Amino acid sequence: MEDEPWKTPYVMLAVDLVILTLRRSRLHILLVERGVEPYRGALALPGGFLRHPEEEIPAAARRELAEETDLDIENVHLEEFRVYGTPGRDPRGRVVSVAFLAIAPRLPEPTAGTDAAAARWQPVDGVLAGDVRLAFDHRRIAADGVERARAKIEYSALATAFCGPTFTITELQEVYEAVWGIQLDPRNFYRKVQKTDGFIIPAGTERKAATGRPARLFRAGPHKILYPPMVRPVMSAALTGEGP
Repeated sequence: MEDEPWKTPYVMLAVDLVILTLRRSRLHILLVERGVEPYRGALALPGGFLRHPEEEIPAAARRELAEETDLDIENVHLEEFRVYGTPGRDPRGRVVSVAFLAIAPRLPEPTAGTDAAAARWQPVDGVLAGDVRLAFDHRRIAADGVERARAKIEYSALATAFCGPTFTITELQEVYEAVWGIQLDPRNFYRKVQKTDGFIIPAGTERKAATGRPARLFRAGPHKILYPPMVRPVMSAALTGEGP
C-alpha cells in the first residue's frame, strides 16, 4: 500500500499575553471577557491570531496588547516565554500560541477592544487557585507566566519593571512580596539589595513622608543580571529574616 502524499498541515498561529502589574500592593493579571465564540462571555488572556503572513510575532503581541486593552505599551516590558500547541487546545482547529509576559508599573483601568467585551484586572492568587474560570488552556499559561516572573526576579532586574522611574527600597520590597506571595524582613531585604552590585542606584532625590524622615529614591541600575541573586526564600526564612 502506497503512502498518501504529504500535505501541508493547516495550523493557525496566535499570541497570548500574560500582563502583570501591582495594584494596591497585590499582583494582578489582565483578563478580557470574550465577545465572540468560542467561549463567548468567558474570561481569557488577551491575545489573538496573526493578521497576515508578513506580521512578526512580537509585533502581533504589541498590536494585540494595544487593541484589546487600549493600554500605552511604550513602557511595558514584553518578552516571549513559551509556545503552546497541544492538539485540541482550541475548538476552532490546530492552534499554536506564542505566549508573552508583559509587565508595567501602575497600569490604569483597561478599555476592551476588538473581540473583547470587557477587560479587567484580577488578583493573581484567585486566578491561580481556580477561583476564576478561564477559557482554553489559559489558566495554565497564566500560571506559567507568573512563575516566569517569580523566577526571573531572583536573578534579573525584572522587579524594577513593576516600579516607576524612581522608587524607594520599600516599594521595591513590595514588588518582591507581591510577586512571590510572601512577607520579607525589611532589614534583610535592604542588606541584600545593597549587596547586589548595579541592581539599583541612588536617584539623588528624596520623597517627603507624612511622618518620619524622607525616603531616599532609587532608579534601575545598569546591570540586568543580578549577582548575587535575590534568592526566593522559604516562608519561614522570609518572615524571620533568616536565610541567604
